[in-house]
Amino acid sequence: RFALDYGLVPAPTRPETAVRMRCPCGPVTAFVPWDGQRSGNPVRFHSVPAFAAATDLAIDIPGHGKVVVDIGYGGTFYAFLSAKQLGLDVCSSKTRDLVSAASAVTEAVKEQFKLHHPESEDLAFLYGTILTDGKDAFSEEPTTNICVFADEQVDRSPTGSGVTARIALQYHKGLIQLNQTRTFRSSTTGSLFTGKAVKATKFGDYNAVIVEVSGEAFYTGTATFTVEDEDPLKYGFFFK
Repeated sequence: RFALDYGLVPAPTRPETAVRMRCPCGPVTAFVPWDGQRSGNPVRFHSVPAFAAATDLAIDIPGHGKVVVDIGYGGTFYAFLSAKQLGLDVCSSKTRDLVSAASAVTEAVKEQFKLHHPESEDLAFLYGTILTDGKDAFSEEPTTNICVFADEQVDRSPTGSGVTARIALQYHKGLIQLNQTRTFRSSTTGSLFTGKAVKATKFGDYNAVIVEVSGEAFYTGTATFTVEDEDPLKYGFFFK
């Protein structure tokens, strides 16, 4: 109720409720179906401006030699390459082998390429590597990838920010057009997201796009916040 009273969460509206969230990368708007009693699927969101930071970048990977990677930003930076370049198959190789290879790519890119973010250098870091099946050109068929991020963690989904960055790269390369929907599959769980570039924009010196990502969302838990009248910071505070 506190969240509703203070505008943190909007009162739900039919047939869809917009929920605006402040993420570390900036404001993101999600759209949740609402039938008057409960939320439904699919849920979608509009990304922050996404862009290609580098394409066809030659990187030397210890144990694998030189590979060619793309680097895209979709709320955070990822390196992208086909698993085939590393002698692997994103659909059939062991997950441990994919994780080890992707982690080696991440470390090598960090050492050999400097990232730049138009608004915040705190965001100018490589979050992980996404290995793909190499099917970047537009197709009605799903394209499969695995996202290895942070401390060798593996995403259960195709990855919202990863799909955003991959769409931005495909649009930059002329492989897709605005409002062409692609389907992305996680190689670990088989879960599906769709993504499309919905608007061209500028972000600093970069030509960027706003990407819409859609997928299924389910409740996994709730949290309760208590505000006491005596709390001097109950309405929040600002840093100058």
